[in-house]
Amino acid sequence: MGAFLDKPKTEKHNAHGAGNGLRYGLSSMQGWRVEMEDAHTAVVGIPHGLENWSFFAVYDGHAGSRVANYCSTHLLEHITNNEDFRATEKPGSALEPSVENVKSGIRTGFLKIDEYMRNFSDLRNGMDRSGSTAVGVMISPEHMYFINCGDSRAVLYRNGQVCFSTQDHKPCNPREKERIQNAGGSVMIQRVNGSLAVSRALGDYDYKCVDGKGPTEQLVSPEPEVCEILRAEEDEFIILACDGIWDVMSNEELCEFVKSRLEVSDDLEKVCNWVVDTCLHKGSRDNMSIVLVCFSNAPKVSEEAVKKDAELDKHLESRVEEIMEKSGEEGMPDLAHVIRILSAENIPNLPPGGGLAGKRNIIEAVYSRLNPHRDNEGDPGEAEASGTQGKLVEALRQMRINHRGNYRHLLEEMLTSYRLAKLQG
Repeated sequence: MGAFLDKPKTEKHNAHGAGNGLRYGLSSMQGWRVEMEDAHTAVVGIPHGLENWSFFAVYDGHAGSRVANYCSTHLLEHITNNEDFRATEKPGSALEPSVENVKSGIRTGFLKIDEYMRNFSDLRNGMDRSGSTAVGVMISPEHMYFINCGDSRAVLYRNGQVCFSTQDHKPCNPREKERIQNAGGSVMIQRVNGSLAVSRALGDYDYKCVDGKGPTEQLVSPEPEVCEILRAEEDEFIILACDGIWDVMSNEELCEFVKSRLEVSDDLEKVCNWVVDTCLHKGSRDNMSIVLVCFSNAPKVSEEAVKKDAELDKHLESRVEEIMEKSGEEGMPDLAHVIRILSAENIPNLPPGGGLAGKRNIIEAVYSRLNPHRDNEGDPGEAEASGTQGKLVEALRQMRINHRGNYRHLLEEMLTSYRLAKLQG
């Protein structure tokens, strides 16, 4: 949650690594949001006897970054150090935890870290009301444990198709709605008490104070769903991402896009950067984070794919030049005009799942080179939109609909719709 900037912050945080037969890359971008509230974890080789295990996670914070940041640093230790996770181990033995112990230990770890954070002074006294989703995967030599709490999402791509996806925890889901109502709450406009868009999360203690109810029976539950899947030779890659990614791309679209990009580059950071850039150009107005984990059977760089991609870039560069030269007599066209013309054309070999948005950076680079002195460096209509947006946000601040601003998100969504309408002409 939070208001929007006049123009997006497109600087990215990247990391990559390898080990245990895996390679990973990650990218995160603040985007249009005023604050960056996402966080992530990437550990290849879990300490204290599980060096051949790995753990990756994405945390999508809301109402602040406190909970997301703490979980990114400490959730793994809460999982692996609790008695349920280590139950089958004996002192000095190399015995790995059983499947049931791992699943039980993950659940216990979530409940314990949620209980632990509740005692932080700023969270206890209400000065900080932040919360966070969490989606992750723990990978052992034989199994993958997919972990989800909230509406971030993980997908497994195996043998050329989406093999598995976590399920988002939304208040309107029958099971979630029943728990919310049993705790004395309601689901309005698909939100908990008309405010929170997720029904499970870490933190969010305003929604976890119903007397006589346990931690998993509250309006918002910290309990994760854990799904164990046997590893297979056909496993290609896993994607973990926040809803800033999934809001504008389906499971299949994102996996096909990633597959196509892996065929033109083995740089996983670059592939992840292409994803967040494409989602930004598809209209995402949220923070965006993605972790890409590749197995040995992941798509490899193809000379044919590299050649076709280079030809596509060259074609787009030529078309932008032609459009701008043709329009030059009537004045320099704006970027939206160029995009509209290209969108109407049947351009071959655009990245599947990404389309023209997957090549927006190429288009903008040529446009900027040919029109270096344009007044507005952002999208056309941005100045007018941002001015109106500022007035609406200020009016929103003055309204103070209630002491927690529970309806702020409604106006923010209206502002997002207004922006998109302006950009789409």
